[in-house]
Amino acid sequence: MTPNDQSPVVRRRFLKTVAASLGGLLAGPVSAGDSADEVFELSTQHREAVNRRRRIVVQYDAQELYGIDFATWLDFRFRYLDEPGTQIDSVWWDVGRLGQVLYPSKFLDQLENADLQKWRDQGSDFVGSLIAETRRRGLEVFWHHRVSEVDINTQGTGAAWKDGPAPLKRAHPDWVLKTDWWRHGLWDFSVAAVREHTVRALREVAERYELDGMQLDFARHIPCLPPGRQWELRHHVTELMRSVRRMLLDIERKRGRPCLLAAKVCRTLDGCRSDGLDVEAWVRQNLVDILTLGSRSVEVDVAAFRRVTAGRNIKLQPCFDDHHTTDGYRYAPIEVVRGVFANWWQQGADGVVTFNWSNAPPEVCQAVGAPPGPLTHRQAYREIGSSKTMEFKDKTFVVERRGGYPWAEGFFNRNDTAPLPLALAAEGTPATIRVRLSDDLAASAARVKSLCLRTVLFNAADDQRVAVRLNGFTLPLRERDPQWKDPQIFSPRPQPASGGTGDYRIDPRQRLLRLDFAVTPTQCKLGENVVSICLAAPPPEATRSSVALEKLEFDVRYV
Repeated sequence: MTPNDQSPVVRRRFLKTVAASLGGLLAGPVSAGDSADEVFELSTQHREAVNRRRRIVVQYDAQELYGIDFATWLDFRFRYLDEPGTQIDSVWWDVGRLGQVLYPSKFLDQLENADLQKWRDQGSDFVGSLIAETRRRGLEVFWHHRVSEVDINTQGTGAAWKDGPAPLKRAHPDWVLKTDWWRHGLWDFSVAAVREHTVRALREVAERYELDGMQLDFARHIPCLPPGRQWELRHHVTELMRSVRRMLLDIERKRGRPCLLAAKVCRTLDGCRSDGLDVEAWVRQNLVDILTLGSRSVEVDVAAFRRVTAGRNIKLQPCFDDHHTTDGYRYAPIEVVRGVFANWWQQGADGVVTFNWSNAPPEVCQAVGAPPGPLTHRQAYREIGSSKTMEFKDKTFVVERRGGYPWAEGFFNRNDTAPLPLALAAEGTPATIRVRLSDDLAASAARVKSLCLRTVLFNAADDQRVAVRLNGFTLPLRERDPQWKDPQIFSPRPQPASGGTGDYRIDPRQRLLRLDFAVTPTQCKLGENVVSICLAAPPPEATRSSVALEKLEFDVRYV
């Protein structure tokens, strides 16, 4: 796929793939490979470990920067974890993959990197040091395994776009799925040898290090089953989960301490099904303790997963990736970050996850040669671990945007079903959009300083009239800005691939129309709110049928 993943061709192809993979959902029999009668029994100690406090789980990708002093590198990785007032309870070190491993392995190839080799020659196992230092701080520590990670270049700085495939893939080309975007292919978990190799690798890690648990990350990457047959072949991924669960429980019995199993899955159940992740079967069979929901998406269907896991001791934790963020909101202000996490807590999340956030303040990042992240991350780590610590703090609630994720062939991470951008009908037919509000504004009206429903339109005339209703109430226009600029909106060009440096430049030729509408607290509902928007009069001929709603935001300011 190309980065232009908003194109009609790619979207039609995605929908066809989903339809094909879901085709057997109701019609086909459950495969005998599902072993639906096998249910794992978990000890009281294990169940208690599942219930540990995890306000914020940090998924840290601790790769790269191998060329600096090891002690300096280690200090950098723990800077935010060590800050007073942080609500971080658990760290999941994202250093696991099949092939080109970063730890001393008895059967897998280690990543060939000159700087990393210097650390090895000095006797440093940096993976072991990360785990030991996390435990020393009294934090929970998990191993995070990317189920089908791309091959890493020999510099250890990123994907091997120009290099050849990893040695294990060269030795076993029949173990991989060919994809449009990754020429080296991704691991095919319908192949028994791939599952067996993965379990063997995870066993080696679990026996080597003192871990509280492991997570299998299906976000990196999809597909993990042959495209078009994901649901038909779902039992192979279920068998992987079952084998890992069995292995970890064996380790647990030998060590006398729990070793939990988590899985990072799509943000909706339908998305999981289309990618061949039979979460319902995992729940029935006690194959998983924690589900991390989504990765880069604002909208996560916590309620649906809660219905599936009802009566089970399974924790749900949505994830926010601030590198491949929902398009239009990379390095968003703290108000947006609060809105995202407050909504998840209001929906009943058990904890929240951050991914691809900064390890340290900007000055520390610059000192070691790492790209600095925003100070928003530092502030958020003191707030987002509880709805209470975000209470009566300014928030901006946003609506999901499509685009910008070409590194998947399936549902996971792509946000293809997001409502924005949305073409508005020229004839005045209203469009309906839903926005979720975590704060009970009607009940706390005395604390509210101002409310604003903001729309950002592309290709609208400066004097374009727009009618907006919220939950049936007509909203008066408060402010019009025909010179509005947003460096993360690229229309009429497609959204570029997400990630990169995050250095977005304003195009002085950009023409967007920002309209702010006044809202009163009593017009708002706790949870889902319905917004109706339409062009109140036909636009000029030059823009007829081409006005698009790019962003819709609900801004709350407190006294």
